Amino acid sequence: MKKWKWIVLTLTGICLLLLFSSGGYVYHKASQTLKEVQVPVKASVETEKTVEQKKGLSFLLLGVDQRKNETGRSDTIIVVTIDPKTNTSQMISIPRDLKTDIIGNGSNDKINHAYAFGGPQMALDTVSHLLKIQIDYFAEINLAGFTDLVNAVDGVRVKNDINFSYYEMQFPKGELLLNGKEALAYARMRHDDPRGDFGRQIRQRQVVQAVADRMTEDFSIRRFNAILDALGKNVKTNVPFSVARTVATDYRDALRNVKTLSLDGSGGIESDGIYYWHPTDKSLKEVQAQLQEALK
Repeated sequence: MKKWKWIVLTLTGICLLLLFSSGGYVYHKASQTLKEVQVPVKASVETEKTVEQKKGLSFLLLGVDQRKNETGRSDTIIVVTIDPKTNTSQMISIPRDLKTDIIGNGSNDKINHAYAFGGPQMALDTVSHLLKIQIDYFAEINLAGFTDLVNAVDGVRVKNDINFSYYEMQFPKGELLLNGKEALAYARMRHDDPRGDFGRQIRQRQVVQAVADRMTEDFSIRRFNAILDALGKNVKTNVPFSVARTVATDYRDALRNVKTLSLDGSGGIESDGIYYWHPTDKSLKEVQAQLQEALK
């Protein structure tokens, strides 16, 4: 079975968890976990000042399937903006086959190759160039982290809009409670969905939101420990603890009000025999404008 690459809203999860980090054991463990997952990816020199002034912030969320001795590819790419002025957040999934300039590599290729060529820094620079926005921070999670995180919050509830089966698992139409393995299968199915990869993106975002909701609806030391263990083993980020705490408190209302954006376009096999996807100019410009407005 080809592994499906997936990202949950790790950064939002970390931020929401830190709502409980007011002192003592909880504060210490949360701060220690965030230190352990830090990687040296450059953020803008103005970013911490932006947080202090409570301006709009942007995050790149990557889902990476890393095999032994390989960098991996970020086949799930999500950009989130948080606008404290309007108390809203925006989330957009970038199609993995989108063809664009790979910044720092000098090539024009699928956007998911940026991570393979230059890790999270090249992925961040490439997505930032495509959307014409400054991206402040990034977070990535691997495949194992997805199942661990869903299990850590004791499963997620989603509303399924089509009947389908996937590798002997049945997913009837209606509300479902899914464990980690089931949630991964639910979100990875594509070929039996008439909407194709866009239908899969809808289910991805459902699970993303469901994980965030589960983190806020109930709290216990047992669940807190399980979530931090899942994050510590499977996550990388450049978000410092001080920024995460500020976002968790001062940007909290915006994190709970998420609007979904999407790109329109089409794809096909090109002269090199490889499938690529291209957004329409109109759609791309509209998304760029909406994201730019949120970050003013």
